[in-house]
Amino acid sequence: MTELGICLVTMPWQTLDLPSLPLGLLTTVCREAGRAGPDNYHGNLRWAEFLFERTGGEIGPADYVEVAENGIFQGIGDWVFTGVLHGNDFGRTTFADYVRRHEIDPGRAVDMRAYAEEFVDRAAREILDNEPDVVGFSTTFMQNVPSLAVAARIKRYAPSVITVLGGGNCDGPMGAALHRNYSFVDYVVRGEGESVFPALLDAIERGEPPADVPGVCWRRGETSVANADRRHPLPPGRIPVPDFDDWFDHLENSPLEGYIEPKLVLESARGCWWGEAHQCTFCGLNGSLMQFRSKPPRRTVDELTGLVARHRTLDVIMVDNIIDNHYFTDVLPELAALDWDLRIHYEVKANLTRAQIEALRAARVAHVQPGIESLSTRVLKIMDKGVDALRNVRTLRDCESAHLSTTWNLLYGFPGEADEDYWPVIDQVPALVHLQPPSAASPILLERFSPNFDRPELGFARRAPAAIYRHVYDLPQRELADLVYLFDTDAAGIRGPVVEALHQAIEDWEKRHHDSTLVRFESPDGIGVRDRRSGWPERDHRIEDPVLVAAYHQLEHGRSARAIRDRLTDEGLAITGPRLAAWLDELDEAGLLFRDGDRYLALATTDVPMRIRT
Repeated sequence: MTELGICLVTMPWQTLDLPSLPLGLLTTVCREAGRAGPDNYHGNLRWAEFLFERTGGEIGPADYVEVAENGIFQGIGDWVFTGVLHGNDFGRTTFADYVRRHEIDPGRAVDMRAYAEEFVDRAAREILDNEPDVVGFSTTFMQNVPSLAVAARIKRYAPSVITVLGGGNCDGPMGAALHRNYSFVDYVVRGEGESVFPALLDAIERGEPPADVPGVCWRRGETSVANADRRHPLPPGRIPVPDFDDWFDHLENSPLEGYIEPKLVLESARGCWWGEAHQCTFCGLNGSLMQFRSKPPRRTVDELTGLVARHRTLDVIMVDNIIDNHYFTDVLPELAALDWDLRIHYEVKANLTRAQIEALRAARVAHVQPGIESLSTRVLKIMDKGVDALRNVRTLRDCESAHLSTTWNLLYGFPGEADEDYWPVIDQVPALVHLQPPSAASPILLERFSPNFDRPELGFARRAPAAIYRHVYDLPQRELADLVYLFDTDAAGIRGPVVEALHQAIEDWEKRHHDSTLVRFESPDGIGVRDRRSGWPERDHRIEDPVLVAAYHQLEHGRSARAIRDRLTDEGLAITGPRLAAWLDELDEAGLLFRDGDRYLALATTDVPMRIRT
């Protein structure tokens, strides 16, 4: 029996500076199963190279990145290729109307679309040059249409070549819809591919239908069959070490090499331990596999250090949805002990302690995504986030002190929220300008697999495939309802003046942050707070009374006036209620506190990180 020739493909809009984790994992899986190869085709790099060469550098990597990072919620990346899949004129008028109505700048997407047909043809021919028997596409977010376009072209040129799609876009009903609507796709793998893909290859090699392979979509004659998904989440011990050799070799010989700073992408866990018990109402990112699984600490350290050494790359993006809490006491200290000049990214829960933040920084974690989402305690409860506003602000403050870069979004539009949940936050934003601002203030989207989607009683009873898909897929609404990830629904929550004020406050925060500092320092005779925030008078505050010094230390945790007095009493110190209230009012007037109900949090950081204006 001749061994199957396999080619694994990642298409635009996979980010340029990271290898594809799915391709790296499946490459290892195939080799561990004793299969030769497989070949990897880095269609994202080839597309960026193609544009760069065909336009003489006029459309460069930065233009690719603009679409890849900012086009997902408008379907821009898929639209670039949809003319190849559905006919040259499809989606042009609809897209032009959409971007005009929503005042969206599509960047160079319109120019890119003119080159899509030629590139798809070239990509198909390049893939076929190695004479594969099976071509597997990994598709997530805006990779669907580029992948489908190339798969269709492969089938045109080589009908006997077997095409397979897998990845996040194939989870649940989405994969079944892809398979039944695009007949040139032979198989769809739903869920984690490490166990399903090898079983599918075995069935293909035997010439048998994969009727017993869980979750696979296949054809019985002309009928699309979606196997029941009886699989269990892949145990962490079976998650392989990704093989990125081919990607680094490609980049080293690419004309884009000088434009791209390569990073490693790794995972130490899958699923979400918080989501298992309290899935955030708006989040659908874990799809059908919420169960949390993390790799043993020793293996996590060995994989990270081994790949860093192999590829001589110090930037490491951990794609875990949430860090395992045990890693703060086992993995992170080991990484800290290495004293390597790493720059690691991790997603974390927002209720970090100072000790955890210090552990992250000592391990050379440079960037965190803490899932803050709101600075209103009531809205956070609606989200089922498990934190309150003071804790979120405290995390921002302590990350700033530790020189940890944070990325977060401020979300609104939740059923049951009200204007009064936001006005106190808006009023206090000027006091927060020394802390890292959100990337944006945005209304939530209705995502498949989220509680908001699965439970209409939460407030989103009406739903329809998002309008963006009208310029992406030439399919009826009933099919889009199974195929797509984002849905339109009736607006909920705040609107009108409070939304405008919120956006203006965030815009001002972004403008003022770079030049703003509020730093607390201690000396033998008390506490000093140096205020150099944009929009505030330059002031140096002094707190020398030992009772007030102790009270300020309590404010750094976030306390009510009553809790402060109780804590001071425990320390053998006393302060009257009126005196404490007057002092808190004084600090509040100076913008040194964040208020949430009857509780207060001191806002001054203990250090100031270096800031680079972007």
